Amino acid sequence: MNNARSTLSTLSIAAGIVILMLVTRGSHVLTSVSLPDASLALFLLGGLYLQRVRWFVALLALAAVIDFGAAELNSFYAFCLTPGYWGMIPTYAVMWLGGRWLASRDDACALLPYAVIGIITTAVAFIISTQTYYLYSGRFPDEGAIEALRHGWEYLPGYLGYTMMYLAAQWVAVRSLRGAGVIASPMIATRVIASNKSSAF
Repeated sequence: MNNARSTLSTLSIAAGIVILMLVTRGSHVLTSVSLPDASLALFLLGGLYLQRVRWFVALLALAAVIDFGAAELNSFYAFCLTPGYWGMIPTYAVMWLGGRWLASRDDACALLPYAVIGIITTAVAFIISTQTYYLYSGRFPDEGAIEALRHGWEYLPGYLGYTMMYLAAQWVAVRSLRGAGVIASPMIATRVIASNKSSAF
């Protein structure tokens, strides 16, 4: 019975992450409202609650389908679909691993480690994604690694701000549910996390 509940909880969390990715990452073509992309936050939360490699691969595939689908509908969105796009794999892996580290703690949503991990992983993800784009997109053929490091920093505030906004919303939701007695344990979805720890895949 507990396994059935854990499976249902896992699928519910996965469905929520998928929906949020669709309406934020695909907001330019799937909805009439343009929402900030929540992908970085969602990969961190995926690492926290889903953990297994197969979920990471599934979400990575979904992100790619959204991006390439958007490019098919509007060529404007194909601008970033270059060889540098492969940098999205380590970018999202950093967020996922940050979530997995939080899951190893007694209280995954303790404010200080939750905020610090959110900031650090987002900053590292930003550096990876921007530098792989500038180095491997083919749009800046005359620039090496040192020159590439000079570019893209103007996007960091938005990159970090929107990600932390979504992570803060999740943190507030968890704290509110605890305060209302809906979540008794300091570890939200304890059964889900425990069951997903049983297998890396």
